[in-house]
Amino acid sequence: MIRVYKFFITILSLVSLPVLALTSLEIQKVSHNVYALVGELDQRSKDNLANNATFGVIVTSEGVILIDSGGSYLGARQIDQAIQKITDQPVKIVINSGGQDHKWLGNGYFKAKGANIISSSQAVADHKKRTASQLNTLDRLLGEKLDGTNPVYADKTFENMMEVKLGEEKIELYYAGAAHTIGDLFVWMSGQKIIFSGDIVFTERMLGPGPAQDTASWMHVFEVMMSYKPEIVVPGHGHAGHTERAWADTYNYIKYMREEVSKVLEQDGDMQDAINIDQSRFKYLKVYDQMARRGAQSFFSHMEFE
Repeated sequence: MIRVYKFFITILSLVSLPVLALTSLEIQKVSHNVYALVGELDQRSKDNLANNATFGVIVTSEGVILIDSGGSYLGARQIDQAIQKITDQPVKIVINSGGQDHKWLGNGYFKAKGANIISSSQAVADHKKRTASQLNTLDRLLGEKLDGTNPVYADKTFENMMEVKLGEEKIELYYAGAAHTIGDLFVWMSGQKIIFSGDIVFTERMLGPGPAQDTASWMHVFEVMMSYKPEIVVPGHGHAGHTERAWADTYNYIKYMREEVSKVLEQDGDMQDAINIDQSRFKYLKVYDQMARRGAQSFFSHMEFE
């Protein structure tokens, strides 16, 4: 049975508080009422409860909007403990920004506390399709620390756009196509020009092409998201910061790999040629040694049949 190089922001509007021993999530203040809870940049593990991601928090007069609920029941509790260090307001709305486990498998915890859960219909379809495989993988990684984790799907879904209001805050949710996963959405706070990108953006760590395996669509979605001209991006992995970092660590990497793999394919090269692509310009990214060659394989496997 399934058991249920940090990037320091120097501008004044982005303040990284000390890592909290209670939660092991770093609380980064983004604005007067917006925070990023920054998890480990490494891979999922028993120690990080599958919370190797960044979670968004918007505090309003009527409660908290949380972007992504964590990779397990205990991971959700860890997120809740961090929120309690910020505000006494309860989590009223949870938005699942994509299909990965740390985006939604903490839903049950927050649902039991009265939160409403929202996601794109495409992400929920992905959740349902991959529930068993995600829980099996996490069971091997987390063991007894997966206890209490039950799949709970979103209460409300949307196809392309949804407006959400809580207290004095109004946010907009957009789905523009597949990115890291098939249902990745982004959250736009137009009043503060802040975007919560989910896994459309990875900063400080190397991305993998992801379950969607459609990096051309990913680039398109990134471009659509940036057309809103945000000033700050809260990524799916890494610290919140200005858009330049998002372009450098995500878009430019995907663009570079697509160009290099295209050269391999044009020269009738094979998988080994793709694996040997020089990615050293991105060696500054966390988990480079683990992900670079594996990522090249994924780029090649998908692009071979585009």
